[in-house]
Amino acid sequence: MALAAIVGRPNVGKSTLFNKLTGKRTSIVDDAPGVTRDRIYGKTEWLGREFMLVDTGGIEDSKDEIMSEMRAQAQLAIDTADVIIFVVDIKSGVTAGDSEVAVILQKSGKPIVLCVNKCDNVGDNPPELYEFYNLGLGEPFPVSSVHGHGTGDLLDEVIKHFPVGGGVPDDPDITHIAIIGKPNAGKSSLVNKIAGTNRVIVSEIAGTTRDAIDTPVEFKGEKYVLIDTAGLRRKSKVRSGENVEKFSVLRALMAVDRADVCVMMIDAVEGFTEQDSKVAGYAHDKGKASVIAVNKWDLIEKNDKTMKEFTEKLEKDFSFMKYVPFVFISAKTGQRIDKLFELIKYTSEQNARRISTGLLNDMLAVATARVQPPTDKGKRLKLFYITQASVKPPTFVIFCNKLDLFHFSYQRYIENQIRETFSMDGTPIVIIPRERGE
Repeated sequence: MALAAIVGRPNVGKSTLFNKLTGKRTSIVDDAPGVTRDRIYGKTEWLGREFMLVDTGGIEDSKDEIMSEMRAQAQLAIDTADVIIFVVDIKSGVTAGDSEVAVILQKSGKPIVLCVNKCDNVGDNPPELYEFYNLGLGEPFPVSSVHGHGTGDLLDEVIKHFPVGGGVPDDPDITHIAIIGKPNAGKSSLVNKIAGTNRVIVSEIAGTTRDAIDTPVEFKGEKYVLIDTAGLRRKSKVRSGENVEKFSVLRALMAVDRADVCVMMIDAVEGFTEQDSKVAGYAHDKGKASVIAVNKWDLIEKNDKTMKEFTEKLEKDFSFMKYVPFVFISAKTGQRIDKLFELIKYTSEQNARRISTGLLNDMLAVATARVQPPTDKGKRLKLFYITQASVKPPTFVIFCNKLDLFHFSYQRYIENQIRETFSMDGTPIVIIPRERGE
């Protein structure tokens, strides 16, 4: 998927433009570490082209830091985006900061679309617009991000510059695997090991974003595409560590969006970190099948209890994803790579599994007989009917007499019964309660 980055000084309206184009008013992935305190990342669509939009906002407004932060942002946008939307403010005219960033962007050779924001009066182009030709970035597009005027012409120009095709064609028989985790967890080693042992790489196709390399491989006759998010901490001219972290998380999130199965790599030596939980939480929210691969297991001094103790600790760390299977591997030696692929295949199948309505309702009858539904003020919850609405993730609709009686704890109980009865591991399950008559 193509990526467009919004770059510009503070208060030129980057976040407002971002909200307008993505159609959201809320913070995106607001709890991810290193992601700007404001909106950062969202999917949008124009004329049938879906693409990712990044807001590189969050520059602190102090005189000495502004320029170094802006340079860092511009550089990061250059490193990651297919197209850069450079936002300037018609009310303040061309500033020294704008000129400096324009020079950096020109040197990048990336396509740049100049967005002159805050042109709030509908009608002819304001005379002040022509001053922005001095930036040397071609035609300025007058936009009002508050009202949405001019955004259509802006997006027409943006999608003109997206790469045509690219990436790996979407074949339903090919499982896309995102390999995610912190730098140095061994993601590239794993990709190289898998690609090397099978010697069936068709080609290394540069991913739709410049950061992820899509590597088609075959394993025991099954076709896969590995989306490697390695090399996240590219040593560019970026001084701001926080911004680098922000983009490394962003790339991992984009890989999750494109994947069928997410392999979360944990460094056995370093253990579980907060960043791991954030990206894993995103995969859970997106309904992706997941496997936790504990890498560098060959470096750990072991006795007969080590694996059991490590598993118990991980179960606590990933308590919000109790369904996820663990595998202890060594990307370097190839230890248990076969087991990893078994789990990838299994969790992918579970994520796309359909269960017949008859079997589901038999399960519901047994579950409600075993544990009575809750009551409140003399009224008892009644569950009438369950059916599966969709897959990836498996989504079930349950009809009941009163929604407010269907407490979260009883929903969790029904979810556990579905998992137990139909052996569904490795995939999130979504339950949608409906009141009868809705």
